[in-house]
Amino acid sequence: MADRLLTVAEAGEMLGTGERFVRRLIAERRIRYVKLGRPVRIPESAIAEYVEARTVEPARRARYGKAA
Repeated sequence: MADRLLTVAEAGEMLGTGERFVRRLIAERRIRYVKLGRPVRIPESAIAEYVEARTVEPARRARYGKAA
């Protein structure tokens, strides 16, 4: 089944950013998008991939002893 295509505003809302940031991602080709004539749409899976690729796992700290 095909992904739902989001508008730039909807994609920005999902990412917690504004439309300007999403449009910059599109202009820099840092996110997949679909061009439908003049308007562009972003597949929901592209948003998930973008977030997954930029998720940073926490660093593990080594324990050298017990706290007093």
